[in-house]
Amino acid sequence: MSLAAITGYNVSLFVHITAVVVGFGATFAESLTFPIAMKLDKRHLPYVHRLQLAINQRLTTPALVVVILTGIYQTVEGDWSFGAFWISATFAIAIVLGGLIGGYFIPVDRRLGAMVEAELAGAPDGDPELSDEYQRGARVEGIVGGLAGVLIIAAVFLMVTKPGA
Repeated sequence: MSLAAITGYNVSLFVHITAVVVGFGATFAESLTFPIAMKLDKRHLPYVHRLQLAINQRLTTPALVVVILTGIYQTVEGDWSFGAFWISATFAIAIVLGGLIGGYFIPVDRRLGAMVEAELAGAPDGDPELSDEYQRGARVEGIVGGLAGVLIIAAVFLMVTKPGA
């Protein structure tokens, strides 16, 4: 392959895939942070929420913007149709993920982070008890995170297999 064979479409595809790996790959690691913090010391939980917040604000959100913009470019430049199931479904997944990041994960990590900081500040040394409200919120966030992970995998599957193309 010569340099002349490198096209804007190829570069866009590279940027698109890189944004998915960088922006969404880190979110899968988040599923390990909470259980590990709970096993080691619950006092690590504020860090977990700050880390998840940083990942979603500084990696995932910008990456999602890049994924959507390069996806639009590739659809137009690649002579694909926005009406094709695999494209429209993947765009729908990207929009849902964006809504979950901005409307759910970021506010929940802010709220749960502040909640667990307050609970730990008032707890005696040793193994602090966490409120049912915090534990319930963390459990729901884990479930929603798992669902988001399934959506990411579904989008990758659609992009690779292009059913109906």
